[in-house]
Amino acid sequence: MTTALTLTAAPGPDGVIVLTAAGEIDMSNAEAFAEALTSAVTGATGSRLIVDLTEVHYLDSAGLAALFAQADQIELRTGPLLAPLLEVSGLAELTTVHQA
Repeated sequence: MTTALTLTAAPGPDGVIVLTAAGEIDMSNAEAFAEALTSAVTGATGSRLIVDLTEVHYLDSAGLAALFAQADQIELRTGPLLAPLLEVSGLAELTTVHQA
């Protein structure tokens, strides 16, 4: 069974590409998340890419692996739910994390 996940990539107000994820990211949809992330990184050539996780309510190791794979090319926006996970996993040391 696939867990509900919505992914949207669009330019933000300052022209920076924002990939917004909403729902849960787990092993059932991590491949789709990784593909969207790779596509957004490719589309953001020469620009920053912000991955907005403020509406993600669950993120497992498969989702973290997708983020780690692109850590040097992304910035993260997150809320209080995922912030501790990003710290403990070490991802916050590899990329910029903005608290929403």
